[in-house]
Amino acid sequence: MYDVAIIGGGVNGCGIARDAAGRGLAVFLAEKGDLAGGTSSASTKLIHGGLRYLEHYAFRLVRESLKEREVLLRVAPHIIRPLRFVLPHHRALRPALLIRLGLFLYDHLGGREILPGSCTLDLARSPAGAPLKPDFRRGFEYSDCWVDDARLVVLNAMDAARRGADIRVRTEVVAAQRSGDHWLVELRDTRSGAQTTIAARALVNAAGPWISGVMAHRLGTAARAALRLVKGSHIVVPKLFDHANAYIFQNADGRIVFAIPYEREFTLIGTTDLDFAGELDRVSISDQEISYLCGAVSEYFKRPVEPSAVVWSYAGVRPLQDDGDVSAQEATRDFVLDLEGAPPVLNVFGGKITTFRHLAEEAMKKLAATFPRMGAPWTRGSALPGGDFAYDQRDRLAPDLQARFPFLDAAVAERLVASYGTLAAHVLSGATESGDLGAQFGQGLCEREVNYLIRHEWAASADDVLWRRTKLGLHMSAAERRRLAEWFAARDAASSAA
Repeated sequence: MYDVAIIGGGVNGCGIARDAAGRGLAVFLAEKGDLAGGTSSASTKLIHGGLRYLEHYAFRLVRESLKEREVLLRVAPHIIRPLRFVLPHHRALRPALLIRLGLFLYDHLGGREILPGSCTLDLARSPAGAPLKPDFRRGFEYSDCWVDDARLVVLNAMDAARRGADIRVRTEVVAAQRSGDHWLVELRDTRSGAQTTIAARALVNAAGPWISGVMAHRLGTAARAALRLVKGSHIVVPKLFDHANAYIFQNADGRIVFAIPYEREFTLIGTTDLDFAGELDRVSISDQEISYLCGAVSEYFKRPVEPSAVVWSYAGVRPLQDDGDVSAQEATRDFVLDLEGAPPVLNVFGGKITTFRHLAEEAMKKLAATFPRMGAPWTRGSALPGGDFAYDQRDRLAPDLQARFPFLDAAVAERLVASYGTLAAHVLSGATESGDLGAQFGQGLCEREVNYLIRHEWAASADDVLWRRTKLGLHMSAAERRRLAEWFAARDAASSAA
């Protein structure tokens, strides 16, 4: 008998699991695929207030998001970092005075303490103006944060497990039904087909865009909040500029597009906002979206970005609350927590990655009547695994790791601390020379690290490692990626034979 059973291993599900486990509740989480396998790994990789939401008068959402930026920066400084954004002024679009007013509000709504405020830029003199067309002579600069979104999810799951939560990946909820004062939840292992049943006093449906399907086909209930599925797509191209700032570009259709430094050698461009009505397990970017994103940034950069330059793309579906807005980009990013019945089920609608921790706290408030003896809120000041160091001390981690493991390449050391923080030494624990790291798969990925990801982070395939636990799939050759896939296949075959 568990206290809470959670459906969905995205950022909201894992955030709720962590919060609940830390309050002393017995927690079970089922994810039918990999952690962050859906929407939570398909974001724009930002922890931000949402500057454009001010135009829709979403002041409360922006304020809550701005407050969360620095909370999350403090608890996960290895996977979250400050990032300055450059907004070139397009004279044909929003007036400069309106932008300055928006940035003034952005600077002051959220109680900013760490991040620097906004300023005006002379793009004719600033390095940020060099890649841009000469028409853009004036700009603005402000702060938000970048995040490794998939690792954020995994770290929440790790912390939940450390606090006693039972995290099951590749485990599908087949059905759930009320039985007296608890839920009976039928589960199926998607690899072996084995079925089992667990009991829980409360159920949380955090299935993201699948939430309505889970309600209709697994729980036998109907949604009481309207859901709007909006697809957001991104492209990755070889880096378009050498400085460390990102760009936010206004477009004539009212949308904005980001161009963000990504994985040292690339630029990430996104996102689109399109209503989605297809198969959720087959979400991909369209040729029209690629052309749109290339065209949007080519309005600003001297060197046009052609679709042929795209080296990787991804798309995800956001499960937004349908508040009746006409356009997909205007749909609210706020969340709705719908608590229904006894024993209760809490359905999670909407939300954005920036507010996941706050959403989890609000979810626990909803469940307080069911668990009156649970602990108090605690996540605001508690570091995620590997993040137990001051945000301004991050630069010390890689040299310290190299000092402890002298055989380690500097670039590999930096990548390890950017992924694992203070746990990087645990990844390499026991190694005294490079030969102790096992097989080398390329780009510094070794067998010892892969085994760590399998044992501690639920990785079960090459894709789990290359595209979610790391982004090394961008850097590896096809032969290197194939070698890792063959290693997993051989491991699985040996496990089956045993």
